[in-house]
Amino acid sequence: MSNITFIDEVEIVGKRVLIRVDFNVSLNPNDLTIADDARIRQAIPTIKRLLINKNHLVIMSHLGRPKGERNSKFSLKIVCNQLNQYLPEYKIKLVDDVVTEPMSTFEKQDVDEIIVLENTRFYPGEKTNDPVFAKQLSKVAEIFVNDAFGVCHRQDASVVGITKLLPSYGGLLLKKEIEMLSQILKKPEKPFVAAIGGSKIETKIKVLDKLMELADNLIIGGALANTFLYAQGIEVGISLVEKDKAELARKLLFKAAQHNTTV
Repeated sequence: MSNITFIDEVEIVGKRVLIRVDFNVSLNPNDLTIADDARIRQAIPTIKRLLINKNHLVIMSHLGRPKGERNSKFSLKIVCNQLNQYLPEYKIKLVDDVVTEPMSTFEKQDVDEIIVLENTRFYPGEKTNDPVFAKQLSKVAEIFVNDAFGVCHRQDASVVGITKLLPSYGGLLLKKEIEMLSQILKKPEKPFVAAIGGSKIETKIKVLDKLMELADNLIIGGALANTFLYAQGIEVGISLVEKDKAELARKLLFKAAQHNTTV
């Protein structure tokens, strides 16, 4: 954490601040309403701290997997409505396209207005960490704040590319998550049971490697579990599995056995 400066360690006042949050909330499949708004609630302390200091906020996030194309069911409009429930004194404005939006929208932003950029994954340049797209994002602000722990491992324009263009800081939620994870990985209380899910081993190698060493019991779920089952010769049918990562899974399981970790 020593190479990250957090917003409670510096004075950010009267600036245009671009915040990367993780508003990738779960949606009810039938009516696309928000099933759980925890990720929105968790971002409020960072947002409020910056607002108190008279900063003009621009928020960006992804939602779902629209694969670089516009898809109305993944619009952040529904997120804006929910965000307004927690910040009723502010006007929440959704900017449909950051690329074509006039700069005056951001330069003349009212202090009681919060701007939300439409889903970053509507743009092909997001997932490719396109420097041109990162530049377009950077133009709307003077400061960048990352408060999205869940996407910090991704090489996205809104996570990595943007940091090369603006002074960058960590938000309060990011700080909290890093502190909690650091404590767990350094000196966990025993017995230590950990659970991890997802789909790709490669994005979790370091954490998995450490957990195989520290945990008494490790629960692996989601599509990630299929790769470990496949690595042990267990049939997984047509389920999502990373067959090319089977050898890596076997090495991790071997390490778990060496440290008496039950997987």
